[in-house]
Amino acid sequence: MENIVSEGINLMIFGMGFVVVFLTLLVFATTAMSKLVAKIAPEQPQPKPVKAKAAPAAAAGNNDELIAVMTAAVHKYRSN
Repeated sequence: MENIVSEGINLMIFGMGFVVVFLTLLVFATTAMSKLVAKIAPEQPQPKPVKAKAAPAAAAGNNDELIAVMTAAVHKYRSN
């Protein structure tokens, strides 16, 4: 019985060691690939986003019509 337990512990230690070594190599490989890609294809500048223009009713400060339309839409949705 002690032989089986010692084999189980031995297998557990080797398995955990293999996982640690594999994950360490994976981290180094990922870091190396990131540096390589950054050298080969440097990041290009992004264009500035276009700002959306405000609606004419909102620009004028008249939101009464917008509120009425939204209220009617919510009422119609809830009545179904």
